[in-house]
Amino acid sequence: MKESCSRHTRLLVAQQAARMMAEEGVDDYGHAKRKAARQLGLPDDRCLPSNAEVEQAIREHHDIFHHGDSHAQHLAQLRRAALEVMRGFARFDPHLTGAVLDGTAGRHAGMEIELFADSLKEVEMFLLNSGIPYRRDERSQRVGGEKLQVPVFLLETESGQVRLLVYGRDDLRALPKRVRYGSAAPGRASLATLSQLYGQD
Repeated sequence: MKESCSRHTRLLVAQQAARMMAEEGVDDYGHAKRKAARQLGLPDDRCLPSNAEVEQAIREHHDIFHHGDSHAQHLAQLRRAALEVMRGFARFDPHLTGAVLDGTAGRHAGMEIELFADSLKEVEMFLLNSGIPYRRDERSQRVGGEKLQVPVFLLETESGQVRLLVYGRDDLRALPKRVRYGSAAPGRASLATLSQLYGQD
């Protein structure tokens, strides 16, 4: 089993997982790694790469297959689209996060936008009153050292799926300031920050 845990094997799994996340719209690191391991004939629980290794493989995949300039243009388009969505939810202090912000978004990537509200019902009533179709979901996440089930509203837009993660008004301070997996990128960008970068085009 030592050979199956080699650095080369971890790299192969990372590259396969990166391809699925970049090309197939898979957005969960754990799921992508386990599926990649199965496709390569490896046990699910052995020698899986770290999320940081997969993130690096995603960036390399984009550089190789989508060229730096075209990928940068794609990201800029997604960020502008996210800005428009965030403007519509300005009352909930929206923040962009996830692959569109950290630069790993592929062709099928959805936008992740965090909202901060007094209650989940407040956001749901806003969606209903605005006539915006949605589906409900949830995500397990640590907030201030506590593992919570974070409510998610899924919207379908012309620019792809938008995932609205709904937190309490005071949760912003408890969320990580940096994205996971060792990246130096900020964990979230406010409406003001995104407006400065893309609001004048």
